[in-house]
Amino acid sequence: MSDGVAGVNSVSREVVEKIAATAARETPGVADLGGDVARFFDKVFDKIGLDEVGDATRGVHAEVKGASVEITVVLVLAAGSVVGEVVKVVQTKIAEALTGYGLVVASVNVKVDDIELAPEQAPPTL
Repeated sequence: MSDGVAGVNSVSREVVEKIAATAARETPGVADLGGDVARFFDKVFDKIGLDEVGDATRGVHAEVKGASVEITVVLVLAAGSVVGEVVKVVQTKIAEALTGYGLVVASVNVKVDDIELAPEQAPPTL
C-alpha cells in the first residue's frame, strides 16, 4: 500500500526562473543578471517607481517540460572574476537549487554579457 496520494505536480516557468535567479545572484563574482537591454529597462522602471518589475527573473529563461528544466542565464560578472570559475559555480548552484525542489535539470546554459567595472576602473565620462 502506498503512503502518498497519487497526482501530478508541476512547477511554473516563473517559479523555476526565480529559483535559478536567486541561486545565480548568490554566487560570488556575479554582479548582476540580464543583458544590456534588460538592465536598461530595469533602471527606467526604478526611476519611475516600479522598482520590483522584472527583477526576480531578469536574465533567466526556463523551459519546463514536466519535471525536467532547461535554464539559460545571462550574467554580468564583477571585475576581476575568472569567467570559467564563476560560470561553473553558477551552473552547480542553480542545478542544486532546482534539484532541491524535486526538478530534474537537463542543462544550465550561461552567457556572460558584461563585466561590471569598479568605480575606480570605469572610464571617465565626458
